[in-house]
Amino acid sequence: MKKNFLEKLPKEAHKYSHGTVGVIAGSSEYSGAAVLCVGGARRGGSGYINYIYQDELSRNLVLSAYPDVVARKSTKDMMVDCWIVGPGSPELERKFSTPTSKYAVLDSDAMRFAKDFNSEFVVITPHEGEARKLGFAVGDGDFGRRASALEMAQALGCVVVLKGHRTVVASPEGLVVVDELAGPELATAGTGDILTGLIGSMLASWKPKTLKDVVVVVFKAISAHALAAKAASQELNPITSSDILQYLPIILNQ
Repeated sequence: MKKNFLEKLPKEAHKYSHGTVGVIAGSSEYSGAAVLCVGGARRGGSGYINYIYQDELSRNLVLSAYPDVVARKSTKDMMVDCWIVGPGSPELERKFSTPTSKYAVLDSDAMRFAKDFNSEFVVITPHEGEARKLGFAVGDGDFGRRASALEMAQALGCVVVLKGHRTVVASPEGLVVVDELAGPELATAGTGDILTGLIGSMLASWKPKTLKDVVVVVFKAISAHALAAKAASQELNPITSSDILQYLPIILNQ
């Protein structure tokens, strides 16, 4: 049975009609994160990917890997459906400003702007250490993690993806769902960068209209990410983040 990870495109679709994203990711120290995040975004259904670079190395690596991506120095006058900000930017190298968008997915240092970000629907993707940096302790076990994710969501007014074993998604409205697909194969550097890009691209493509529907799309991305890692691990051991990118199209087409 078709899992419908990606929105079915109408015959009249064009590159702008099924989602545009702007990615601000990477740094001189973590340029690979930009490649992985943009790679995730390219697989999520969006037809047009803008990469706003902070350093030349990240720009060159992204364009070398993905010549279909448009690299820009500035967000000025850009209109996108979703902003993806923060992977590989532990301290954003320059102050960024983004025009208003419907959706935003924030990771790393960008999560501190969650409460005031100029998007209607904001998603943050912290692991436990990042949650603590934001001022939230993460409880033990399933119950503790659920409670912590919900506390963050309600305090910050955004959807929270609390990554880790049994990733938790929580919304300010009180909806909480837990991923049961992912395994230890995801415990390798860069998987979170891919997930952030994938979530943003799928939001831009699906264009959910309610907070509940945003959670549904976010959970689709988490499930596809987990299944791609599992598929990769059946043939490769150990797997790397780049392997997950290779298997994503197979899973997303199911």
